Amino acid sequence: MYSDRDYYRPTGLGGFSFFPPVIKNLLIINIAVFLVNNLLLGNVIVDEVPASTIIDHYFALQPLGHGFYVWQLITYQFMHAGFSHIFFNMLVLWMFGMEIENLWGSKKFLFYYLTCGVGGGLVHILFSPLFTGTLAATVGASGAIYGVMVAFAMMFPDRYIFLWFLIPIKAKYLIAFFVVLEFLSVGSMDFVARFAHIGGAVVGFIFILLDTRSQFSFRNFLGSFKKGGSSASSRNAFQFRRRPLSSSKEVEDAEFYEINKKEKSEVTQEEIDKILDKISQSGYQNLTEREKKILFEASKRS
Repeated sequence: MYSDRDYYRPTGLGGFSFFPPVIKNLLIINIAVFLVNNLLLGNVIVDEVPASTIIDHYFALQPLGHGFYVWQLITYQFMHAGFSHIFFNMLVLWMFGMEIENLWGSKKFLFYYLTCGVGGGLVHILFSPLFTGTLAATVGASGAIYGVMVAFAMMFPDRYIFLWFLIPIKAKYLIAFFVVLEFLSVGSMDFVARFAHIGGAVVGFIFILLDTRSQFSFRNFLGSFKKGGSSASSRNAFQFRRRPLSSSKEVEDAEFYEINKKEKSEVTQEEIDKILDKISQSGYQNLTEREKKILFEASKRS
């Protein structure tokens, strides 16, 4: 399903990038489309019709039977109605998405992001007319953004988020509250595409459940150390579930803790599990150099 060769090796403090490639490009594309469609084309008239209206007709998500084209399930994700709309979507994408991309790798993150956006669009055009009776065009990345939020809540459930920069709330509670609020708001006449949000969240949830239960489970990979699994299958499993550990000179030449030396203390499965739990709690960037070395060496063993 995914290529096992396209994994982003982040750079920066502790091997963590604050602007990994997919996040960076999504920000650039969304902002560029917003500026062109809302500012540059706003005053352009084509056959007595504003150019921005023509763009919306073909690329915003239209209701089924009222100008819908299949490509709109992708293009609507890159269009926004106003400054606050794009600002908050892009802010949330960066806040929650950068760590997910660092963890998963760029190709998997992009596939996930677009899948949640498409899923949100499909749920919206199928159910919104039934519950709200509206047939308006829809724009915005919110379906994909809700998928990213759900991924963060599932990957880092106990990570604290400071609401209004003051109130610490665990990610699993805060994001669950937002999703439940969307369900409760269905049918409200606020012109917000609630079903797109719900669809993106549900698709993201299902995606991650299937992902974690697949044969590529990272825990299964670690179990292969005990069972003597093949090196090829073990390495592929490791790459699917976690981004590969940095093989930079800094790690390779580190003069501490050689995992394969018998005179040093042996690394146990329990110790590896503790390192994985630490990644789940606070992220890879907070590992010590010794812990990074352990996982790097472990990923190469059969």
